[in-house]
Amino acid sequence: MSSTRIGIVIPCFNEEETLDQTAETVGEQLRDLIDAEEIEVGSFVCFVDDGSRDGTWKKIEEWTSKGTLYRGVKLSRNVGHQRALLAGLMSMRDEAEALVSMDADLQDPAHTIPLFVNAYLDGNEVVYGVREDRSSDSGFKRGTAEFFYRLMRKLGVDIVPNHADCRLLGPRALDALSLFDEANLFLRGIVPLIGYPSTRIYYKRDARLAGETKYPLRKMLAFAWDGVTSFSTKPLGFIMWLGFFVCLASFAVGGWVAYTWVEGQAIPGWTSMLLPLLFIGGVQLLCTGVIGQYLGKIYQEVKHRPRYFIEKRI
Repeated sequence: MSSTRIGIVIPCFNEEETLDQTAETVGEQLRDLIDAEEIEVGSFVCFVDDGSRDGTWKKIEEWTSKGTLYRGVKLSRNVGHQRALLAGLMSMRDEAEALVSMDADLQDPAHTIPLFVNAYLDGNEVVYGVREDRSSDSGFKRGTAEFFYRLMRKLGVDIVPNHADCRLLGPRALDALSLFDEANLFLRGIVPLIGYPSTRIYYKRDARLAGETKYPLRKMLAFAWDGVTSFSTKPLGFIMWLGFFVCLASFAVGGWVAYTWVEGQAIPGWTSMLLPLLFIGGVQLLCTGVIGQYLGKIYQEVKHRPRYFIEKRI
């Protein structure tokens, strides 16, 4: 029998509608691997309840009562997907040799689990789940996602395109991840920094089982901005150059105003004064806002507050 014990970590927020099918589908994959002696008896599925307001935790309790295949971690409050995922990984890393993270809606299909396990047994410490294409997305979502990955690459961030948070981490990768003590979590950018041998598993993403997405446009934009500001200071450099060009433009406008005055062509009115003032004022507010975002992240980091509290483990 293989000595490899595998854990599946699934963060959940208001997933009462999907949890039964998710637990059954993922559990079936693990049982098949155990029966085939590809993984060790004692491998498990761990659901992390991220402060759900529906019956998610009750469902988790029901499944954990059915046997040792299922486990549950309940956070004291909603802390967000990235922190909930980290809470599951860190609380389970001593319980298994390798951990696979997946979302509760099973858009990242459970049949990829054997592929992850095989890739790990082949010597890969990190295995990324990557979408083959985005044909199932709307044109807007597909376009914005492609723009985001291109932008991150341009900003110097080592990120795997079309990879979300479906991945396998081996013991060395989990130990390395535990050393990242930052409040502003962007695991898609952190994991590639670990640098151990890795590979990619490509798959076609399925439709959501039930319920609504937990990442509407507002949260997607906020998540993307967190990724940019957590891993790149190039926006600050862009501000410097923007200020430089605005100064040049101001000098040019000043020269033009002086010329029209000397030639007697100046037109009385507010336009020549008001437009430059509005432009420069807008640029200043924009630059101040970007700098404020970075200062806010520094403020969060230096306080070193705990990222989550675990209320229960079953």
